[in-house]
Amino acid sequence: MTAAENVCYTLINVPMDSEPPSEISLKNDLGNCDMSAFLTSFPPLEKGDVKLKTEALKKVIIMILNGEKLPGLLMTIIRFVLPLQDHTIKKLLLVFWEIVPKTTPDGRLLQEMILVCDAYRKDLQHPNEFIRGSTLRFLCKLKEAELLEPLMPAIRACLEHRHSYVRRNAVLAIYTIYRNFEHLIPDAPELIHDFLVNEKDASCKRNAFMMLIHADQDRALDYLSTCIDQVQTFGDILQLVIVELIYKVCHANPSERARFIRCIYNLLQSSSPAVKYEAAGTLVTLSSAPTAIKAAAQCYIDLIIKESDNNVKLIVLDRLIELKEHPSHERVLQDLVMDILRVLSTPDLEVRKKTLQLALDLVSSRNVEELVIVLKKEVIKTNNVTEHEDTDKYRQLLVRTLHSCSVRFPDMAANVIPVLMEFLSDNNEAAAADVLEFVREAIQRFENLRPLIVEKMLEVFHAIKSVKIYRGALWILGEYCSTKEDIQSVMTEVRRSLGEIPIVESEIKKEAGELKPEEEVSVGPTQKLVTEMGTYATQSALSSSRPAKKEEDRPPLRGFLLDGDFFVAASLATTLTKIALRYVSLVQEKKKQNSFNAEAMLLMATILHLGKSSLPKKPITDDDVDRISLCLKVLSECSPLMNDIFNKECRQSLSHMLSAKLEEEKLSQKKESEKRNVTIQPDDPISFMQLTAKNEMSSKEDQFQLSLLAAMGNTQRKEAADPLASKLNKVTQLTGFSDPVYAEAYVHVNQYDIVLDVLVVNQTSDTLQNCTLELATLGDLKLVEKPSPLTLAPHDFANIKANVKVASTENGIIFGNVVYDVSGAASDRNCVVLSDIHIDIMDYIQPASCTDAEFRQMWAEFEWENKVTVNTNIIDLNEYLQHILKSTNMKCLTPEKALSGYCGFMAANLYARSIFGEDALANVSIEKPIHLGPEAPVTGHIRIRAKSQGMALSLGDKINLSQKKTSL
Repeated sequence: MTAAENVCYTLINVPMDSEPPSEISLKNDLGNCDMSAFLTSFPPLEKGDVKLKTEALKKVIIMILNGEKLPGLLMTIIRFVLPLQDHTIKKLLLVFWEIVPKTTPDGRLLQEMILVCDAYRKDLQHPNEFIRGSTLRFLCKLKEAELLEPLMPAIRACLEHRHSYVRRNAVLAIYTIYRNFEHLIPDAPELIHDFLVNEKDASCKRNAFMMLIHADQDRALDYLSTCIDQVQTFGDILQLVIVELIYKVCHANPSERARFIRCIYNLLQSSSPAVKYEAAGTLVTLSSAPTAIKAAAQCYIDLIIKESDNNVKLIVLDRLIELKEHPSHERVLQDLVMDILRVLSTPDLEVRKKTLQLALDLVSSRNVEELVIVLKKEVIKTNNVTEHEDTDKYRQLLVRTLHSCSVRFPDMAANVIPVLMEFLSDNNEAAAADVLEFVREAIQRFENLRPLIVEKMLEVFHAIKSVKIYRGALWILGEYCSTKEDIQSVMTEVRRSLGEIPIVESEIKKEAGELKPEEEVSVGPTQKLVTEMGTYATQSALSSSRPAKKEEDRPPLRGFLLDGDFFVAASLATTLTKIALRYVSLVQEKKKQNSFNAEAMLLMATILHLGKSSLPKKPITDDDVDRISLCLKVLSECSPLMNDIFNKECRQSLSHMLSAKLEEEKLSQKKESEKRNVTIQPDDPISFMQLTAKNEMSSKEDQFQLSLLAAMGNTQRKEAADPLASKLNKVTQLTGFSDPVYAEAYVHVNQYDIVLDVLVVNQTSDTLQNCTLELATLGDLKLVEKPSPLTLAPHDFANIKANVKVASTENGIIFGNVVYDVSGAASDRNCVVLSDIHIDIMDYIQPASCTDAEFRQMWAEFEWENKVTVNTNIIDLNEYLQHILKSTNMKCLTPEKALSGYCGFMAANLYARSIFGEDALANVSIEKPIHLGPEAPVTGHIRIRAKSQGMALSLGDKINLSQKKTSL
């Protein structure tokens, strides 16, 4: 039976604030009456009104679900409850008859069920359509052919009922009975086909067509052939089933594709988003022609733009990304890049992020110009929009995308740089830092753009608000200003940013100048006070006020220095030294050389003087004093060696860093392309679809079945080649081999839940009745439903499945016991306690990557830290790091080149993300104590940071458990 054929379930809601009903509580309800009397009569069921009987029936249902045996109640309910016409009672009775045992211990049908069968025959002929339809739904769940056989004529008659609710449930009932007991209605496919031809209601047609697909596919195809031109006029629920049929038929028999592919094309224009989505997915699997891929991709893009739900947008975007992974489809999608960029109108950041990444992967020399124009417009839009929490992040994404485009296509850099450099003066430091990084890389790589970049940098220099961006801009100007005019412009801008010099004297004069003329004397309001002696006294106050200095009137650089940020002063000193040395080499006149050098030295000296004074909020640090003093000395001596160090070595260091970064990016891209490209060996066989046998075709995966299994959480993961390393190592033994009941569990971890597949073996010679698996959880786990009891024959076994919901990433424990009754024994219930099942955090953690800036930001924000001391028997630093990466499933963000070589120390940043979106950071700081000998183990510590306490503690426990390397 396929997953699509599973019947629905009824969910019983038990109030959480009330205790589960039990025999004792029912005794109290009945005034401590004798339980045997209760079982035979149950007064509320006999004499009570409808309301009392409803409550009593609910309690009985919950008791039976909890494993209680109430055999004496069957006739009471048949006599006093079954004849009632109340709709609520009838609905509850459907649930009761579904769960109550209908057979004797030897498997024969209970005699009382004949009365029940007659009652339901009457309900199938009831004038109320709700009762008829509900009864038909109930019959779908019956597994006893003896009960169903007398009802068949009434079920057939329901196909002709005037109300569609009855007819569609009659179809479902016939389908279920035909599937389980074909002999009861052997002509079901023919009956339903005739019904389908004459039916007008969409839901009835959908159910009938669904039955024909699974019961008699040829009849379904015959019907579809007669109305294939009218498919577009059908309702969406029927169109979805038609899409499924076409997929199944073409999947099993590829020669039928030409017959139905036009129908799928037409369904791409359906008014229902669900139909369009399924039709596009089916079209991609049926045809790899460029026109088909383009039509499906266009359909996906329209869905993303028109759908308002962000989750739908993300799901459909994932389908587009899957299409791109196929090498032959990528070129088709490249023509649709501009359409994909229409998705950027969505305000959700995650959707925009995926869209930009997809566009960047598809960009080529043919469409890069159009892409850059759109991105530039988007960047300008973010400048005009009122500030939103995601606007800054979106601007960063756009800047990074333009950065990547310019690196891959250097011709575009000249168009991009002028627009982006406007954002150096942005209030958002992160976006400005991204622009600065891009400008630094562009000015180094593209020599022809240097004059343009320097010119734009000088234009926006005075407007920069962030000290960090100011330092970077100073470095770029000092490094790449190569003409006399540019050097003079830099000096002018620096003087403009510093204001009047010497700074200390001008600030003191300003203080003194502002105090006298603007000081105002005012007399405060007079107050009448009462003294201790009880007499009155008058009090007045004379106050002088001075208007506060307006900080914003200061030039930017002067403001940074007075705030105590002298690191920018050290950067300024380096810049002044570079341009002064370069000016000396460009200008031959000694007087001009000395004049320029003197001006630069004056600026450094006045900054040193300011740092030593009491005017700044924080005094200058010794490091900054040393740096500025060194620059003064270099300018006073002007030696060729220092000239080379300042004007050549710095640029070479940047060049080496950018080259290493580019090489690393190329390596990662190469690895990605190797993963994506399907390598075909010279001696591999070529498969022709037209020549493929049917049985070979059926071995391919059914996409509908896979997607349904994925939705139900039953996705089959690809297991490792070694079964011991995959499935068997997740089997946990729960009881001992000598226990009367042996149990073991396979723990299957899905994205948001855990499925426990428990094997229970009866090792005794007795029949075990009401064998129940009782589970409880510890941690952020929750049992979804209680497993139903079962009966085990001597030496029999059974599988019990239990679902546990997971809410966050932390270690959890599942514990419980197996409870059972021995057939014929008078003793109390027997209990076997189970071993604990420990849920491993590693099932939810996946390696992820982020930039250094994002890592530092998260490290500063996350409040939970867990420091783990290294205690291992591993003696090699690299080996220990790889061991930790393998144990924790984290990714090392530190480049391999930074970890290469051997110096006795190692520091690395690790990062991972859980399937719930929680971030986990780790910093490994380890060393090899050489003084203890070559065999000494690695020492140090690992600091873990996370947003939640559970994540940080669980990851620390995992590292502690797996630090030592086990010898095989």
